[in-house]
Amino acid sequence: MKKDSHPATAACPCDSGQTYGDCCAPWHAGLAHGQHAPTPEALMRSRYSAYVLGQISYLLATWHASTSPGELELSPVKWLGLEVRHTEVSGDAGVVEFVARWRDNGRAVRLHELSRFVREGGRWTYIDGQLQDAA
Repeated sequence: MKKDSHPATAACPCDSGQTYGDCCAPWHAGLAHGQHAPTPEALMRSRYSAYVLGQISYLLATWHASTSPGELELSPVKWLGLEVRHTEVSGDAGVVEFVARWRDNGRAVRLHELSRFVREGGRWTYIDGQLQDAA
């Protein structure tokens, strides 16, 4: 379900406060050229934007091979926002705590997750996430 391309001058879907062209677009477009998000937070934000924009190939390409589902189908939801609460990097491991919000068939949904990332060969990938309490 790929959506229309997002204008580079528009606000980035990840709520970073930057334009899409200055935030997630370079990682979405650069993947094919070996340009990867430089931090776990940048990767997590670019993955959120990929969900918003329906970029399934980017999501799969940035998922660690050991946990990747191999296939992915996205539900047509209205994404409402992203809040990054905490990031931490230790060597080649990183975590990002975030809250993502969307509306699905009129119902508000909130995902509070602590995501794990690993860097291999200079490239960060998403491993998995642990749901956090709704507090």
